[in-house]
Amino acid sequence: MPRFVAFLRGINVGSHRVKKEKLLEVFTSLGFKNVRTFKQSGNVIFETSATNVERIKTGIEEKLFSLLGYQVAVLLRTIQQLQNMVESEQFQTQNNEGTSFLVTLLPTAPPTFPLQLPLTIPKSTAEVTTFIGTEVFSVTHGGGEGALPNPFIESRLKVKATTRNLKIIREIVSKYSD
Repeated sequence: MPRFVAFLRGINVGSHRVKKEKLLEVFTSLGFKNVRTFKQSGNVIFETSATNVERIKTGIEEKLFSLLGYQVAVLLRTIQQLQNMVESEQFQTQNNEGTSFLVTLLPTAPPTFPLQLPLTIPKSTAEVTTFIGTEVFSVTHGGGEGALPNPFIESRLKVKATTRNLKIIREIVSKYSD
């Protein structure tokens, strides 16, 4: 049975608080198996025999909307897709010291990327370095810059996206790949 990770945008940020148990209940009620969260409740791992990714995503978004009363963007990836992302080593030429490597997950791949890369995010040292398919890779250097890539990319691409540290994605792959 394929294993997916639902990356939820904006869960448990600001006034939008959802208990882990409630999220597990939502995913289980949709018929998903072996449902669990990882580190933050915005990372939900589950298994399903369903194959229509768009239908899975829409079902989760609708159920969350009915429970919470507000829209939550759901970005789905299989464990294999995440493993491929990690193995692509997009940051191998970057200096590791004091650096965070971030991946912004897009809902779909834009036909072309509207920005010339690499690109420093205005008024920061954070840098968008690479774009591949449905992922945008960024590097930040502390000082609260970790939150910058997501709104910058969303505003430029006009999409709802979510950003995770590559370290978290590596940990998910390590723990949940077969």
